[in-house]
Amino acid sequence: MLELIGAVIGRDLRLAMRRQADIVAAMFFFIIVVSLFPLGVGPEADQLRKLAPGVLWVAALLATMLSLPRMFADDHRDGTLEQLALAPQPLGLIVLGKVIAHWLVAGLPLCLLAPVLGIQFDLANDALAVLTLSLLIGTPALSGIGAIGAALTLGVRGGGVLLSLLVLPLYIPVLIFGAGAVDATVSGLGAQAHLSLLGALALGGVFFAPWPTAAALRIALE
Repeated sequence: MLELIGAVIGRDLRLAMRRQADIVAAMFFFIIVVSLFPLGVGPEADQLRKLAPGVLWVAALLATMLSLPRMFADDHRDGTLEQLALAPQPLGLIVLGKVIAHWLVAGLPLCLLAPVLGIQFDLANDALAVLTLSLLIGTPALSGIGAIGAALTLGVRGGGVLLSLLVLPLYIPVLIFGAGAVDATVSGLGAQAHLSLLGALALGGVFFAPWPTAAALRIALE
């Protein structure tokens, strides 16, 4: 099982390295969106600290969504997805590998950039640490939930818009607890409760979402 997941992750990472422009575009989108807010709001430190959790999390959420339509589209276009569906291995495990690969390509770089961008908002070191931790915990849930939407809109004309309409409402709990963890730290409260709930959402998104995603893929292939 682990060998199968590792093989899928390795394959998707190699394919992603051939399309490095997509990775760079998502990172630049994240940087630009986050950097625009201090320029537009002004240099008042207290206001920036209040805005920081929501701004960084919303920007990370939108940047993660940029690559969701391609999670299964390329494999569907060249027939690879049909071969994977006919393989004796469970399709859910293959989807799990693709979800992890998507997070490594689309989510992890944002987690590494976030503390640097958080300095623009005058966040303290403990708030930057919680911000990074919350993104590390929460962004896998975004990839898992997004995989369901990507599978449901596979092959649909105008699927990108429909994907956003399907996925964004499901992202709201992750956004609330992720931004809430940073906000609680800035306010002097503990972030443990928010991080625990965020971890539960991440486990559900990564380990349970692949199975309804696999069912949606089989429907799309029929």
